Amino acid sequence: MSYPYQLPHTISNPLGEELTFESIVVEDGVKKMLVSNNVGPGSGPPFHVHFKQDESLTVVSGLMGYQIDGEEEKFLQPGESVVFERGQMHRFWNAGTENLHCEGWVKPANTLDYFLTSMYASATKSGKPEGDPFDSAYLIVRYKSEYDVKVIPTFVKKVIFPITVAIGKLLGKYKHFADAPEALK
Repeated sequence: MSYPYQLPHTISNPLGEELTFESIVVEDGVKKMLVSNNVGPGSGPPFHVHFKQDESLTVVSGLMGYQIDGEEEKFLQPGESVVFERGQMHRFWNAGTENLHCEGWVKPANTLDYFLTSMYASATKSGKPEGDPFDSAYLIVRYKSEYDVKVIPTFVKKVIFPITVAIGKLLGKYKHFADAPEALK
């Protein structure tokens, strides 16, 4: 898979998160995306899952809270790390009062850069965490084999979003996704 963005590639959203896709390295024959992020106090992604990727974050500065679905909240100080295994619903956030800076990786790299760049752009365009309804529906439906977000009800993901995507196609709302990579099966 080729990457549509020149690395390093930095994205941000109106919720106080900035993510930089630093580079791709090959480890054991698999492409691994090196990342860094800055998260403002109280900010962080909601519960989400990467079905086909492992993710690791190491705190450089600040205090990170994290939680694996069904488990208690835990906290990491600078120098401490967590690995979220593929298929593990999780979240993390800035649990302190100062900026949280982490470095980490996602392996294999897959479509993460495209998916998150598009999701952040949608949130920025709409000014809302859930993003533009047509964009969000398109991305969640297209990449449902790779990623999921817990906060969206199952009925919405399985019924409303596919209908929204069909309407969006009829209205020509997806021209900006012409270069979207195929989802992994």
